[in-house]
Amino acid sequence: MDLLAAKVSELAGFVWNGLLLYLLVGTGIIFTIRTRFIQVRKFGTGFKRLFGSISLNGEKAGKEGMSSFQAVATSIAAQVGTGNITGCATAMISGGPGAIFWMWVAAFFGMATIYGEAVLAQTFKTTDGTGQVIGGPVYYIRQAFKGTFGKILAGFFALAIIFALGFTGNMVQSNAISNAFREALGVPTWIVGVILAVVAAFIFLGGVTRIASVTEKLVPVMAAFYLIGGLVMLIANITNLPHAFALIFEGAFNPQAILGGAAGIGVREAMRYGVARGLFSNEAGMGSTPHAHAMAKVAKPQDQGIVAMICVFIDTFVVLTMTALVMLTSGALNVADMSANPAAENMAQVAFTTVFGSFGNLYVAICLLFFAFSTVIGWYFFGEQNVKYLFGVKAVKVYACIAVVCVALGSMLEAPLVWNLSDLFNALMVFPNLLALLALSGLVAKAAREPDSLRK
Repeated sequence: MDLLAAKVSELAGFVWNGLLLYLLVGTGIIFTIRTRFIQVRKFGTGFKRLFGSISLNGEKAGKEGMSSFQAVATSIAAQVGTGNITGCATAMISGGPGAIFWMWVAAFFGMATIYGEAVLAQTFKTTDGTGQVIGGPVYYIRQAFKGTFGKILAGFFALAIIFALGFTGNMVQSNAISNAFREALGVPTWIVGVILAVVAAFIFLGGVTRIASVTEKLVPVMAAFYLIGGLVMLIANITNLPHAFALIFEGAFNPQAILGGAAGIGVREAMRYGVARGLFSNEAGMGSTPHAHAMAKVAKPQDQGIVAMICVFIDTFVVLTMTALVMLTSGALNVADMSANPAAENMAQVAFTTVFGSFGNLYVAICLLFFAFSTVIGWYFFGEQNVKYLFGVKAVKVYACIAVVCVALGSMLEAPLVWNLSDLFNALMVFPNLLALLALSGLVAKAAREPDSLRK
């Protein structure tokens, strides 16, 4: 198992350290320029729209789609997951505190990318065999590239996302939950896995109506619960906050000054792990969240694009940054001796126990349960849309059964292998999505110039 994990890690590293790292950020820069900094110009509008439409019991989602907030909640459910806790720790252990800065950079430009994804998903959405609204990258990939090439590229994306999110991605989430509860309460991982699988099956089989109903209630509650605990931690360690920011900025440009060459960490590693884990966290450019945004019932495609940007902001600049600062101010991340750091999946619990005592373990376990399980729901839904595209509506039940098994199995596997497999499949699905985004960037730029219907 260790040898397999090492080989998969080597392959994932080759892909991420090459073209993909630059393609992701480059696409965000292009969209930022072509939309005239849409993430800055329309930030206030999107913020007001999102927080003005929060409802824990909104309209019932159906064949015609779901409300804009339900679509956003499903998107955030997928975005805010283990990447915000375990992934954050992994990035800093592997790339130093400077990785957080590069997460911010990637997220800023990613806000423009995800605007384009949402606009295109809305523009080219369609219906499946039952009349249910459906959309996502496969449909705008086919618009960007006609003929056989478009079919092959769309099919490749669909297969990659089914494996990346529906299967290996959800194994990552259940793995994080089971490890957290084993650490906090000593519960065997297989028991947690079985419980998660049973609850997941109930939600999956309820279709889009049940998924939308669960996410619109779960997302606001889980975000508030985690942020309140994080604020308590930062207040308790307020005097360490300036030093934490100093570590992030200095680590981004001169890691050797604070790490002393620990584990060979340099600027390239800080960038690599910052962008990679940033993508895993906010999913901008990955092609996952457009499936949720396509379902929103809005007047214009750019209406959903504007609120989609706020999802990335919340995920990275709020939740993930909170996690990083908690770990740095509490001393859970040992910058002086990186080799002495706890495992990434345990670092958040180490941090919170410094203030919360033994309750810190349970607190993080509960947060991970909220975060990771909501991601399981969102990622299952995204994979389902592509199963319908490739195999038709009748194949959904088979997919659901496999996804449930993956949730159970993921809880018992070794974390490094699961993370590395997820990294690899994430990379594979990004390429066709970004190619289509770039090919259709003119359409997105045109939408960004037109007035939206969100103005009061």
